[in-house]
Amino acid sequence: MRGRTVHAVVVCAVSAAWLVPLALGGTVRPFSSPPQSYYLALGDSIAYGFQPAKANAGLPPSRFNTGYVDVFAARLQTVAPKIRVVNYGCPGESTKTFIHGGCSGRRDVRRLHDVFKGAQLDAALAFLRAHPGQVSPITLSLFGNDLFDLLDACKGNFACARARAPRSFAQFASRLTSILNQLRAASPNAKIIVTGGWNFNVASLRPTDPLFRSLNTTIGRVAAGAKARFADTFPVFNPQGSIAREKARICALTFICSQHDPHPTDAGYRAIAAVVWAASGYKHRS
Repeated sequence: MRGRTVHAVVVCAVSAAWLVPLALGGTVRPFSSPPQSYYLALGDSIAYGFQPAKANAGLPPSRFNTGYVDVFAARLQTVAPKIRVVNYGCPGESTKTFIHGGCSGRRDVRRLHDVFKGAQLDAALAFLRAHPGQVSPITLSLFGNDLFDLLDACKGNFACARARAPRSFAQFASRLTSILNQLRAASPNAKIIVTGGWNFNVASLRPTDPLFRSLNTTIGRVAAGAKARFADTFPVFNPQGSIAREKARICALTFICSQHDPHPTDAGYRAIAAVVWAASGYKHRS
């Protein structure tokens, strides 16, 4: 997601049918490998561990240390104590900028955790090629800014979003497929875990929930096609049942109710880390 605070986000109720599913041509089994020397974290502000108050205070990257990458890494160290974290997460990154460069959110933070030039994908591939067989797991968080691009282009207009959604999401799926296939080719045996999204539109949860469920379904299918694992955060952030319960959960796990910002609180990042850990299949040492 973008690093900047979102003061007003209008999410249209997009039908699940508007998302173009990917044909996988059969069931695939994700690779399962133990942690290696490096954990590579990729993606947007969620991978960075962005929180609005820290950004507004101009804190250095070392103070953005409660993100899901940090929590997950701490758990990894119970399995592989010497594992090192490389975090290329860039606030504002989308699948477009991940491939072509130009991450807009660099200006929202003082600097990145691990600095790179050009496109994040190129940096990731270069790192993997420089450390063959030494990188696992790899996590990837990319979804929010692609969605924001659609909504921003339509300026919240429902008819516009409905007309553009099929092509927009099909292109998102295609770009994500390309990203994961290249990561898989560069690191054939790595455990790759892709995170999903959540619905932060507390003013209209039920009409807009299908959009995010469908988005997560699409991400999961793309991940499976690259023999990656999918960490579905939607059920945790948006438990189904009563509207009041769902709203209370999203208000507790993000800053959307307190600061009009959809990024996770510390509790939210811990919740993502728990889903990623479960998806990883790793077990704590007894």
